Amino acid sequence: MTRVAAVDCGTNSIRLLVADADPRTGELVELDRRMIIVRLGQGVDRTGRLAPEALERTFAACREYAAVVKEHGAERLRFVATSASRDAENRDEFVRGVLDILGVEPEVITGDQEAEFSFTGATKELTGRDDLAKPYLVVDIGGGSTEFVVGADRVDAARSVDIGCVRMTERHLVHDGAVTDPPTAEQIAAMRADIEAALDLAGETVPLREARTLVGLAGSVTTIAAIALGLDAYDSARIHHSRVSVDRVREITEWLLRSTHAERAAVPSMHPGRVDVIAAGALVLLSIMERTGAREVVVSEHDILDGIAWSVA
Repeated sequence: MTRVAAVDCGTNSIRLLVADADPRTGELVELDRRMIIVRLGQGVDRTGRLAPEALERTFAACREYAAVVKEHGAERLRFVATSASRDAENRDEFVRGVLDILGVEPEVITGDQEAEFSFTGATKELTGRDDLAKPYLVVDIGGGSTEFVVGADRVDAARSVDIGCVRMTERHLVHDGAVTDPPTAEQIAAMRADIEAALDLAGETVPLREARTLVGLAGSVTTIAAIALGLDAYDSARIHHSRVSVDRVREITEWLLRSTHAERAAVPSMHPGRVDVIAAGALVLLSIMERTGAREVVVSEHDILDGIAWSVA
């Protein structure tokens, strides 16, 4: 066993996994998994820069994670940064800050690399399941981008497109500096058109309709699963590998798009940092399911973070 630590820094959240990994057996024993919403991508789509307050929130989370990594005595650490830090003009400031705190330089990976890690993390434990037919379509709905990966035992095709929940919210649901609550029909239509155009792009590379099983990753998908399950609190064990039908996803999405901030915040399984962006994330998922013809989505709590951990091991 090798004790490894993986950090996934996305547009909306930064997450840590510390685990014991055995590449010979394929066993990954989780020791510590945590997530902090830092909204690193705040305003990046509009300004092209990482905001000072977003950087400070991210660095504060890094300091917390440094203590956890030290406490567990991880032998190796890999820090992967995704969409927001790829797009920002001042990403060097971000890189220096992470290096100072954690002692490793963040790897600003490409969308294709992001897709490969997501696929590995989500499907490694599905091998041998008779009830889930191959090939898989793994969909990772992040804050800034969404990754599409098709494959059976390895990645056959992948594409990253810019339709993350934060980006869609900031681009379509914000008026005069505040999120419209609830959004107008015109705003929803514009967001849907943007999503459909991005799905056209993804479909040029990834055969979206050829997959037999849709696997959904990341906070928007897991939150929708928690709502579908009617959980009194967020419960990773119950969410992991749950299945949500397209009809239930549509029902939840329609409710989220007509709800107020207070109504969404009152959902017991809703993380406070997702209240303003969950409706956009839900619409991305629904659009994908309708485009692919998927009757259900298999929800995975194991994703790019687990893939990063395997790459370290």
